[in-house]
Amino acid sequence: MPNFSRTAYSLASTGILLLAALFLASNSHFTKVISTPPDSLEIGNFVEPNFPFISTSIDARKLGPGFPQDNQAARTLAIKLGDSAYVCFDTDLLRWSVAWTRKFMPMNLMAQVSYDDFFNKNNKLAKIAGVPQFATGSYAGWVTLQGGQSTFAAPIPKTDWFPLPAQEARWNGVYTYGSQVGLSYTVGSTDILELPGSREFDGQTAFTRTFKMGTSPTPLGLVLAEVPNGTKVEQDGRFVYIYQGTQQDTVTAVGVAGKGKSILTPEISGKNLLTVRVAPSAQGAEATVLVWKGPARLIKQFEKAAKSTKITLPDLKKGGPAYWKQEVATQGTLAPDTAAFVTDKLTLPLPNPWKRNVRVADVSFFKDGRAAVITFEGDVWTIDGIDRGLQNLRWKRFASGMHETMSIEVVDEKIYVFGREGILRLHDLNNDGVADYYENFSNVMSQSPEGREWAGDMVPAPGGGFYVAKGGSLSNGPGVTPQVAKGFRKGSEHNGVILRITPDGRDFEVIATGLRGPYLGINPQTGVLTASDQQGNFVPSSPIYLIKKGDYYGVSPTVHRTDNPPIAPPLTWIPHHVDQSSIGQAWVTSTQMGPLNGDLVHFSFGRPGLFRVLIDTTSQGIQGGLSMIHADYPAPTSKGTVNPKDGQLYVAGFNLWGSNSKGLSALLRLRYTGKPSYMVNTFEAGKQGIVLRFDSPLDAATATNPDNFQIKRYNYLRTEEYGSGHYKLDGSTGEEKIPVSASYLSPDQKSVLLLVPEMAEVMQMEVAYEVKAKDGHSIADEFWFTVNYLEDLSAAKYGFTNVDYNLLTARRETASKATEVASVAKGKAVFTKTACAGCHSQGTQTKGMYGPPFQGLYGAKRPLEDGTTVVADDAYLRESILNPTAKIVKGYNAEMPSFQGILSDTDIESVILFVKSLGEK
Repeated sequence: MPNFSRTAYSLASTGILLLAALFLASNSHFTKVISTPPDSLEIGNFVEPNFPFISTSIDARKLGPGFPQDNQAARTLAIKLGDSAYVCFDTDLLRWSVAWTRKFMPMNLMAQVSYDDFFNKNNKLAKIAGVPQFATGSYAGWVTLQGGQSTFAAPIPKTDWFPLPAQEARWNGVYTYGSQVGLSYTVGSTDILELPGSREFDGQTAFTRTFKMGTSPTPLGLVLAEVPNGTKVEQDGRFVYIYQGTQQDTVTAVGVAGKGKSILTPEISGKNLLTVRVAPSAQGAEATVLVWKGPARLIKQFEKAAKSTKITLPDLKKGGPAYWKQEVATQGTLAPDTAAFVTDKLTLPLPNPWKRNVRVADVSFFKDGRAAVITFEGDVWTIDGIDRGLQNLRWKRFASGMHETMSIEVVDEKIYVFGREGILRLHDLNNDGVADYYENFSNVMSQSPEGREWAGDMVPAPGGGFYVAKGGSLSNGPGVTPQVAKGFRKGSEHNGVILRITPDGRDFEVIATGLRGPYLGINPQTGVLTASDQQGNFVPSSPIYLIKKGDYYGVSPTVHRTDNPPIAPPLTWIPHHVDQSSIGQAWVTSTQMGPLNGDLVHFSFGRPGLFRVLIDTTSQGIQGGLSMIHADYPAPTSKGTVNPKDGQLYVAGFNLWGSNSKGLSALLRLRYTGKPSYMVNTFEAGKQGIVLRFDSPLDAATATNPDNFQIKRYNYLRTEEYGSGHYKLDGSTGEEKIPVSASYLSPDQKSVLLLVPEMAEVMQMEVAYEVKAKDGHSIADEFWFTVNYLEDLSAAKYGFTNVDYNLLTARRETASKATEVASVAKGKAVFTKTACAGCHSQGTQTKGMYGPPFQGLYGAKRPLEDGTTVVADDAYLRESILNPTAKIVKGYNAEMPSFQGILSDTDIESVILFVKSLGEK
């Protein structure tokens, strides 16, 4: 097994104790693992040898002339049936999409390629690696037959990326039982439990499908294989054959197992389909069918094997043996109480006995304070021992095999997971601490196999059910549907949509559309739903929304409506340099988090870190702002929730899509220490200016000096281009710096009133301040907000009574700053401040970077996507900064926003000097 560099893990696990060995405690099922040096950490294969399936999409359109060409599926189980036999079961259409032998699948999908190559984003479509044996097309695998209807005489293709209507057929879930799985589904009113398998005969592999049928009042039809290049068909009682080849020397065959009477009757439908008719049954029955492709000369041997095959289903509903018996213990690291809020690290279980990577994406809690986390590789771990000291954390694997999972919720003490397969409810049937049944709670949301159509987020809905957010089908990855706009493919009907899933999981309601990459937050007490979106095409900068049913948020490729709806404004915009990649939110429903009690917290993947979100309510509507919760964030912060036991906010996150942090993954506890907080906790923007209220009293001398406050404002321009520059209110490029006419301090010394002339509705305002707290603590920070509505300030409620509003009309001179001079140092500072470092390396690094590296860039010839080349001179660099989509370097996507109106000429000249300093070609 190769060793991989783990410097990223060392960042995410500061304070891990290094022990020389693993040792067993008195309980043989308990493994004490407290890290090894990160550089020697080994990671095993993505596909584990002792677990029977992975969830995946599949592209089987190019298997060859003997197979259907219209064959792809977004949601399948890739099941290991033996040493070299495999099948993909399409859970949407209840069909075996493709069965094959020899090699399994290349690990091409995003979670797979980045599993041990942490920043690899070059995923491809999922395909088989072995030799295809038989397949079916993109149509229903099962139907209810009426009267004398022929089985699958004319299958109807289904390519809308929805599952079959539940009244026709429904996927219920998968049971695990050692090396076997049981597939549970319903066709019409008939419950079916299927055990897929394989058996060998004469060097050949036959695939077996064993069914336990419930009562069925009508006959059912099952398609087993489509053979479009058949040259002859033949039926002989319990066997049917389609011959292939000019010599008819190859055959695809179906045989019913055993010798006695069976409810299964094999048939040939439409000359190219091998099917089975299932007779009605008042009591239910068990039966097995075999499918085989091979030399026609071995037909008799196949018939003999089928007749001798007898398979009995195990009692899957009692649960199987545990796959992972050990617990893994780690010791967390407590942060020193140096500020109001600090981050304690819950050390990840690395290494572990299974050499499994652990990239935590989300966390949820049981009532007793135990946690459950989901990883991007599709694993669920439970964590016990979460107490004040974090010195005896006990991690146990609970489930695996899921597809690019980024959300987990514990509801009524049951674990729910949202991934591309839909929402799963996990069951431990025999109470051994490991899931045995992966129940399909809901797959009613559509899901395409597009590489960038993420199953983004899930939160519990008041009264039952869930809200889910689906990512837009972005075109910066491998695609199977046509491009419909800049940056977008057609994808599924629910890409870029927020849905509410009903309490029974069987239906959905569209809540909002027009999003690019939404992630959610829910207040469990009030039901208030929030969402962020991702800056990109049609999204000028990252917004936060208060979600209302029927809203449309401006991304036209994901509008999914025909009524030309207006674009709903966000609660607040977030500048790109503040958070270039927004993700989840959490409400602090706790009495243990001090100043944050009751507040909304926003998670930044790109910065990374947490922000306090504030809401200003006017008579016309709402607007919001946010300030940074300063703490140590060693890896991207994605999602989190409050632990009901200790009332603290726990935060999960992992790295992949471009962040200023290079840490790989972390599970953190944002802990309130009781020390003073110096954040803004309330704001109000009005016609006369701005009120900022702080958690702690301020020093009067610094708070009443208007020179200590700098304000600027600007708008964005929503276009199909990636992001937006900054624009003044008159439409010209740039930002407006606004002088503060005066500043006042309230009687309790916690509120500051800034008189600001010519206030206006604007998409983005920034207030930078350098003041002192009453206790002498220096405060240098910023507050960012949006003004959607402008009314008179209610200054009196903060205690401001003697305010001279005449100062608003008086022009106050501010100290002029010295003329800035372009320099390498300034260019490096701009490179850092504007988040360029999240996408471009100062050196030659390309892994984990969305843009080309800068070392040796100046003067080099750049190959472009249109086949031409350009020299990276001053003009090229300036154009790339101001109009980044004008020339796209080959191998990269158009994912850089314009810095038009953001950077001054001096800034741009400095960046060019900085790039030059990194070496010329």
